[in-house]
Order: sequence, then structure tokens, then C-alpha cells
Amino acid sequence: MADDRSFRIGVDIGGTFTDIVLLGEDGALFSKKLLSTPPDYSAAIEHGVLDLLRENAVRPEQIAEFFHGTTVATNTIIERRGVTVALITTEGFRDVLELGRFRSPRLYDLRFRKPEPLVERRLRFEVAERVGGDGTLVTPLDVAGLGKIATAIAAEGITAVAVCFLNSYANPVNELAAVRFLAERLPQASIAASVQLLPQIQEYERTSTTVMNAYIRPVVGNYIQSLGKRMAAIGIRVPMLILQSSGGAIPGKLAADNPITIIESGPAAGVVGAQRLGQRLSLPNLMVLDMGGTTAKASVIEDGEYVVATDTEVGGGARLGPRLIQGTGYVVQVPTIDIAEVGAGGGSIAIVDAAGGLQVGPRSAGAVPGPVCYDSGGTQPTVTDANLVLGYISPDVLVGGDLKLNRAKAEAAIAALGDKLGLSLTDTAYGIHLIANSNMMRALNGVSSERGRDPSSYKLVAIGGNGPVHAAALAETLRIGSIVVPPIAGVFSALGLLFADIEHQLIRGHYRLLESMDPDELTRLLRGLIAEGAALLGEEGYPPARQDFRIIAEMKYLGQMSTLPVTVGTDRVTQAVVTQLAADFGRLHEQTYGYSSEREKLQIVAVKVLARGLPAKPRVPERIVAVRETSRAQVLRTAYFGPENGSIETPVLSRAGLTAERRAGPLIVEEYDSTIVVRPGWTARLDGANNIMMELVS
Repeated sequence: MADDRSFRIGVDIGGTFTDIVLLGEDGALFSKKLLSTPPDYSAAIEHGVLDLLRENAVRPEQIAEFFHGTTVATNTIIERRGVTVALITTEGFRDVLELGRFRSPRLYDLRFRKPEPLVERRLRFEVAERVGGDGTLVTPLDVAGLGKIATAIAAEGITAVAVCFLNSYANPVNELAAVRFLAERLPQASIAASVQLLPQIQEYERTSTTVMNAYIRPVVGNYIQSLGKRMAAIGIRVPMLILQSSGGAIPGKLAADNPITIIESGPAAGVVGAQRLGQRLSLPNLMVLDMGGTTAKASVIEDGEYVVATDTEVGGGARLGPRLIQGTGYVVQVPTIDIAEVGAGGGSIAIVDAAGGLQVGPRSAGAVPGPVCYDSGGTQPTVTDANLVLGYISPDVLVGGDLKLNRAKAEAAIAALGDKLGLSLTDTAYGIHLIANSNMMRALNGVSSERGRDPSSYKLVAIGGNGPVHAAALAETLRIGSIVVPPIAGVFSALGLLFADIEHQLIRGHYRLLESMDPDELTRLLRGLIAEGAALLGEEGYPPARQDFRIIAEMKYLGQMSTLPVTVGTDRVTQAVVTQLAADFGRLHEQTYGYSSEREKLQIVAVKVLARGLPAKPRVPERIVAVRETSRAQVLRTAYFGPENGSIETPVLSRAGLTAERRAGPLIVEEYDSTIVVRPGWTARLDGANNIMMELVS
């Protein structure tokens, strides 16, 4: 039986695998990777946690923290499995949700159609009320009219209502009155109000975000409640902490109330982990590649910080970042780590398209039936099948040998595809591998060169079950000369969850011209938000000495649509602080868009306070060692590295088989959760923190 050390659990759900890690105070790391169990993802979590505790003789009462990253919110939107929602808005603004903003991701595609609104028109209700843009109450709320709307909603049996009134961010009196009235008339309904969720300008984005919150709230709430019961049955009774899209964690109850904040919970975890790893290794500029079974994700870390965007889109397939391609999904205006995502994972299916060419993804075999080599009913070849045929991955050691791969079936499926193309088995498999790489290049370029960043100035962090397989080839194309593969790279997102801090974001609309703004008024507003954040952290056990506050002003030039976040260094605003805000905004605008202007008037649109709880001990251990790691005898396996290198008898070893001395490729490093392919022309070594460091030498 294990001693009385405390442990922390991190659980990350993916489209194909569920990853679970158990981290001890001394850096000892246990992990479990198992196939996800849609539609009830909590079942795999329960089974995995039970097995992990049992296998390592850890008692449930030794668990001090339980962190979770989940795709349930995103999947609910993609699969349109949310509840029926009614929208109540200002008279004359019924169709804001449908009109939206016309942004076509494909300029000349006449067949493109915007996603259907999440609320059908007959369930979008108007009520007489009006607040002016300056916050003046123009028309009081028509309570009688709202009563008729409540009766109609009850008759439809609707239990989710979104309320979003024009200009309510400037004066919430009418919207709050409507919420109180509806709570009395519809006691069983879940009511989402824009002023409580997103009290800031931009009518369509605010409406879309509020509706989506109402749409997924019951589904996410039920999931969190179900998972909580499963963990309690095991004996794990610590509060569940769920990662937000912005990279900070919040208690499960708050996530259930506002699930829109965890819409990109899963993808954010890997970036948080990479950022903390970079801090520990003194590597401030990193590009992150996270390739799993269904998608590949890319992000950048600059000067030690990940980039947070003010909004994102969900439900539209691949995302190449919020500033580049828009219009494919539903707008969500919540802080989100800037991540580009494409449908290129190990399960991405390869087909011959109508033009007779080879196409890979975005469709995925997922966990069920999975790639052909999983021998679980899949018939269409995937990237994983190709990597198996090429010799990059072993049929016997995936997930510690728990997931045996059928190479013969993979070869047969790829050979059949090759017959249609007139290609050999090897050429077809390598073609699938290369096309998957080209798809991932879209994501990597989307966060780097397409935003004015030079990829060669970054080091690449390769994570996910498939990221380290493809990383070296991608790095060569991008002229990146260094790759970092952290311990347990295949379940690194689950580990990254454990590095996140508790963080609450408090927002208030503050629509003011900077030149005429009252500094004392802003000071009072900021101190009120800080007090609110301090109270939340205090309830969660963080004393004042372990509370940290960051203040952000969302600013723009007069007449602009989009804002930029400018850090405010103090809660006591003076004229000198206002002058500094103007200068900082100018520099940030120049950096982001390539120009700035001292002649244009500036506006503050909203202010935010990020209230962060600081841990008593560092969240990142000095050294992390996977307990499953063993030093196996080196063997040889034939692997194909393209026509320029051909097939090579390649040494295959474990991470423990590497040393601090550089070893020349080709090499294949096999682990419980991932495989690292060191291509010819690269070297690999182990650093003092157990990371594999790869360098390009030719």
C-alpha cells in the first residue's frame, strides 16, 4: 500500500482516447490511456480512475485535487444535442441571431451556408423595453407583454431561456427585472442573462454567447453531476476543478452554471502544460503541436505567455484561429487560448476523392470503430494504419501493450486504397503520412507565419499520442531546429491540467472615451471587481496572501469593431495611468495590426479582473518521472523515411534508454502513451528534467 503522500488527478477527454494521470508530490507520475466511451464519457473516467488507483495502491482519500478537461460542451454544439432554447430580446431585434455577421470562410464558394441559429425563429420573442447607448432608461420593461411570453414558453414545455436586451451592458435594469420576473413565472426553467454572463458591447456576439450558454447548460450540468457522483462512489470527494478556455480552472459548480467558459477546455490544457514547462526550462518562445486521435491543434507561447483571444467560433469544423478565418461556426465571446485546429489526427480517414486524388480527413474513425488496425470493425484506412505500415509505431506496445494492433488488416486496407491510385503499399502509406502533415501545416502556419511570426524563432513542443511521430518532418518544413518532447507526451494535456491555477474572470461594461473618462469612477469599479474576486477565492480556501489580481481594459479606436486587451498595472487609476493606457494600446495595436495612430480617439469598452488563487506549493515538480518507464533492450525495426532515405533498419528503444549524450537518428523511442520518431538528420538526448530534446543537424 502506498504511503500517506497526497496525489493529484488530471483527466482529459478526447474524441478517441481518455487520458488520466496521477501525480505524486515527489514527481512520480502514473498514467492511464483508454478508449473514450461516447455517449457517456464519464464511464471511461470511472473505469480508468479505478484501475489507476488499484494498480498503484493509492487510496481514494489520498487524492488532494481532481482536475478535468472536457470536450462535452463542444461536442454538444457540434452534434446539436443541446436543449430547446427560447430567446427573449428587445422589440425589433428578434433576428439579430440570424443576421449575425456575414463572414464567409470561402470567399467564392456560392454553396456556403451559415450555421442554422440555435433558436428557431418562432421561439425568438420580442418585448417592449429600451435602454439608450449611454445607459439612459428610454422605455421601462413591459411586464404584461413579458407575462404573455412566459405563458407561451411554458406552453411549449421549454426549460431553457436566454435573455439579451439591447444596450443592457450599459444599464442592466430592464434585463435584471426580466430575469426576476421569469424566475417567478417559470421556476423550472434555466435562465441565462447576458448581463450576468457578458456585460459588454457587440449585440450579435453577446446574443450568440448567451444563447449558447443556455443551449448547453443542462447537458454539461448533468454530465458534471454524473461524473461527481461516480467519483464520490469511488471515494474521491474533493471538489472537481474544470479548466476554462482561458487556461485557468474553476470549480465544477461554476462551470455547470456557465459552461460557455469551458467550451475549449480540452485543447487549452496542453498549451497550459507547455507554457509551464517552458517557464521551468527557461524557454519563453514555443510553438505547441498537439496531435491526438481526431484533431491536431497548434498554438504559440511568446515571452512565456500563451496568447488569449477575446472570442472564438464553435461547431464549424476546423479552426485556423479567430482572427483569420471566420463564419464557419457559432461565435462565443469568452477569453480563449488562441488555438488553431484541423481535422488531422491518428484516426483521420484516407479516401480517394472524386478527382481521383488521395484525401486524408477531416472525417475520423474516432474511438468507435477506430482505425482498421484496432481490429474493432473499422474498414477505412487511417493515419494510424499508415504509420503502422511505415514502421513508425509498433503493433505490440501501444498503451503499454493493452491495445494490440493488427498490421495485416492495416496493410490490406491501405493496399486496396493504393490499387485505386496505382501506388504501392509503401507509397500509399507514405502519401497518407505526408498529406496528414500538410493538413497540420495549416494549423502551424495559422498561428505563426500567417500572423507575422517567424516559425524558425520558436522551439516546437510535440505532445499528444501522434504529435511526436510527425513532429520532426513538420519542424524541417518550418525550419524549426529544436523539438521538446516532455514526459508522457501522449497524455500531456491531462498533466497540463494539474499545472493550471484557479482563476475567476469578472467583467463589467465601461463604455467611455478615454480622453473624458473619470479616473475615480474607474477606480471604484475596479476595486469592486477585485473585492468580488477576493470573496470567491476566499470561499475556495485562498487567503489574501495567496491571491493575485490582473486588471485588463478592453480598448479600441473610436469606430472600430474589435478591441484589444491592455493590462492596467494598478487599481488606483490616475491621469498618469490613463496616459499610459493610451501608449500601451498604441504599441499593442502596432504589434497586432502593423499600425497605430495618435490622432484617433480611444475608447474603453469593458474592464476585466482576473482573480487567481496561488498554490501553497509549486504546481510543477522539479522532475517528472513516469513510473511505467522502464529501460527495455534495444531492438531493430524497418522504418520507411521517404524516397530520399528509403527503408532503414532503425533502433527502437525506451526513453530511459537515452542519455545526456546526443544520439543520431534515425531512432524510434517507444513509450506507454506515444512514439517519438527521430528522423535521419536529427539527434536526440535526455535533459535533466527527463525531457527528450531533439536537434536538427542537417
